[in-house]
Amino acid sequence: MHVVVMGCGRVGTLIAQRLEAAGHSVAIIDQNRESFRRLGANFDGTTVTGVGFDRDTLLEAGIDRAEAFAAVSNGDNSNILAARVARETFGVKNVVARIYDPGRAEIYQRLGIPTVATVVWTADQILRRLLPDGSLSEWQDATGSIKLLEVHLHEGWFGQPAAKIEEATGARLAFITRLGKGVLPNEHTVLQEGDLVHLLVMEDQRENVELTLAQSPGGK
Repeated sequence: MHVVVMGCGRVGTLIAQRLEAAGHSVAIIDQNRESFRRLGANFDGTTVTGVGFDRDTLLEAGIDRAEAFAAVSNGDNSNILAARVARETFGVKNVVARIYDPGRAEIYQRLGIPTVATVVWTADQILRRLLPDGSLSEWQDATGSIKLLEVHLHEGWFGQPAAKIEEATGARLAFITRLGKGVLPNEHTVLQEGDLVHLLVMEDQRENVELTLAQSPGGK
């Protein structure tokens, strides 16, 4: 498929290179022509110098045939404006914008524009490594009412059937990360030491889920 990327910084460069390596057609936009040097001599995609929310610039990048658009420049306003133009003017279905301001990210999520809140994500990842207890938000729906959480388990859960988590919490067990690989649990799956458990929960369930899984099954 054809993908348009706005912003040829470190993130945009990596996205463009990986998309091209995966066999996709890529066009990348940046206001600074010198930024395209980051792509390297082997990049065969299209580079367009201009403003990423300008209609003519987007058309030059092939937005009218694009199936996806990523706005990852350093400016929140530019990213969200470009994302809205791509979706609302050109009808691109898969659109995502990088946002630094956590408050703005939540607002735009509720408007139906998927965002990656860079500051929040980075802070969560660092805190997860400093304070492994509790849970880490990995995804939420546009309203913020449903969340995908990576939850820390008390050691008493190891050796227990994975299904017991759903029975104890009422949450939905989405998947398990085991030795760096994703595992879709079934009725035979048993929790092992080192497992990272990912649960789908309602926001008002979160505190109860954390408390339940922070102790041994049955509260012992």
